[in-house]
Amino acid sequence: MARKFFVGGNWKCNGTTEEVKKIVNVLNQAEIPSEDVVEVVVSPPYVFLPVAKSLLRSDIKVAAQNCWVRKGGAFTGEISAEMLVNLDIPWVVLGHSERRALLNESNEFVGDKVEYALSQGLKVIACIGETLEQRESGSTMAVVAAQTKAIADKIKSWDNVVLAYEPVWAIGTGKVASPAQAQEVHAELRKWLAENVSAEVAQTTRIIYGGSVNGGNCKELAGQADVDGFLVGGASLKPEFIDIIKSATVKKSA
Repeated sequence: MARKFFVGGNWKCNGTTEEVKKIVNVLNQAEIPSEDVVEVVVSPPYVFLPVAKSLLRSDIKVAAQNCWVRKGGAFTGEISAEMLVNLDIPWVVLGHSERRALLNESNEFVGDKVEYALSQGLKVIACIGETLEQRESGSTMAVVAAQTKAIADKIKSWDNVVLAYEPVWAIGTGKVASPAQAQEVHAELRKWLAENVSAEVAQTTRIIYGGSVNGGNCKELAGQADVDGFLVGGASLKPEFIDIIKSATVKKSA
């Protein structure tokens, strides 16, 4: 069975109510492939989730950019998975490299978060990826395997998980992994899943690429056998996000 192409837009810590309405308006008017060809999810900051969700067309879903590792309570400033479920937010992004680096989220902590979010019925975009230093020292696969293992150790089902490979050196830097570099890591990740989880999980789990994806490079990246979509940063705030969504048709015609 073919894996459905997945395009996520991570708006990060950007936007005002007016700007969010503008982006939503552009998305609502866009001609994009149907839901049987591509799954589209955008991830606004927490405070804009309700407004984005209420205004967005029904075939584009919303995701939170993070959530707390267990049930809510005395955790000032945190947002629990239960709250997202209460607001009918279907997706959450977990383990983004910015949180791993800036907030010291460990592999184990991210694994715990993924486990808890899934237990509450959320779907998860789980992020992994190596730094430039790690790539240059030849430890890319060891790093992403350890990050994936911390998630695999905690979860029973991968049905509601999309794995996002984001080489940290390519995020927001304008440096993009070449299609061959992306394909190589995606293929290795799929092999890791086959050997350490199951052949079925390896075959069905979508592994998407993130890191300076834009309207110019998305088609060639989408053409790679093991690239099942994208997690888009800066470009998801611009009209070219539509072009990236449309790159799903590359897979359809392959």
